[in-house]
Amino acid sequence: MSSPADVQPSVAGRARATLALLGPAFVAAIAYVDPGNVAANISAGAAHGYLLVWVIVLANVMAALVQLLSSKLGLATGRSLPELVAARTGRVGRLAYWAQAELVATATDLAEVVGGAIALQLLFRLPPPVGGLITGAVSMALLTVQNHGGQRAFERVIIGLLAIISVGFVAEVVLAPPSLSGAAGGLVPRFDGTGSVLLTAAIIGATVMPHVVYLHSGLVRDRHGYTEPGPRRTRLLRANRIDVALAMVIAGVVNLSMLLLAARTLSGRGIDTITDAHGAVSDALGPRAALLLAVGLLASGLASTSVGAYAGAMIMEGLLNRRVPLPLRRVVTLLPALVLLTVGVDPTRVLLLSQVVLSFGIPFAVVPLVRFTADRALMGSAVNSRLTTVLAALVAGVISVLNLFLIYQVL
Repeated sequence: MSSPADVQPSVAGRARATLALLGPAFVAAIAYVDPGNVAANISAGAAHGYLLVWVIVLANVMAALVQLLSSKLGLATGRSLPELVAARTGRVGRLAYWAQAELVATATDLAEVVGGAIALQLLFRLPPPVGGLITGAVSMALLTVQNHGGQRAFERVIIGLLAIISVGFVAEVVLAPPSLSGAAGGLVPRFDGTGSVLLTAAIIGATVMPHVVYLHSGLVRDRHGYTEPGPRRTRLLRANRIDVALAMVIAGVVNLSMLLLAARTLSGRGIDTITDAHGAVSDALGPRAALLLAVGLLASGLASTSVGAYAGAMIMEGLLNRRVPLPLRRVVTLLPALVLLTVGVDPTRVLLLSQVVLSFGIPFAVVPLVRFTADRALMGSAVNSRLTTVLAALVAGVISVLNLFLIYQVL
């Protein structure tokens, strides 16, 4: 009979092997803690207190399911979601699909560059256009890591930035513990006027991010390639579930921390911008807390704009079969943000509206994802269960209905 000492190395070996497979979901998770999330979550907490806690929880549960399906698709087929859409769509449909996906990617990049510029203004008093240029330059350097060091090196850099983001925002909640009864009450689904519906759409748009639905399938494809059904695929699918679960728990905790911080310290103060929130946090909790907020926002902007540019390149390559060098794409997608920062448009408003645009792009990513992962001929043994397909279809339906309701209320 084997002793515990004999068994332990094999357990440790399996744990190390599983850890070595983790990473793609953490890159995708950056999109769930980007500056758009900061703006949407802080605005929601400042305007409505704990009212929209349920939206944060629901959005992260939906995001976890969607990212699990996206990563599973790449693992089971060896192709990305954009590649599969292109293979099953005519030329006109493919171009139209690419146009909306590119709009989503542009809105994403806009939010992330603007967020980095706001953070640099808070930290160093830099003019927003200069902060936008620096954010773009640093993100280009991060993309160079991916080009020359490979995906694993890029994953390590992004995970390091995710750790900074997490510390920056979760520490705020430790410094200012929220009302437990208020947070519990916020788990009851309800709205309070059109403003809360707009913020709900912004939160979901900032959480269930279309560009990383496309990206995650490609990340897993590039890391593992196509794997035939068998023990290795089973092991990879299990590790993939752990990867997604850990990454989305971290993202969910950070998102919830943002809203709880705002509800605890900013509610009722008439906070309209991230700059206002930074000043209010400094007044309420001290300059160190405000510094943590700004550093977390900066790390968020730098990491997420790099991931966004990576996603945009993968979308174009998959749908149009054209590869644009990442540095060139970085320069082109940087221009809209720099224009808006130069003309003096309110950065926080830009962030919020960009998240609403993202919300409208979600069904275009989620509907084909659900369809493909429910196709046994395509997925084989990794096909969705009926319950998973129903839940994923419900996610797409809820988002679509919310968007239609938002249009009705605003118009």
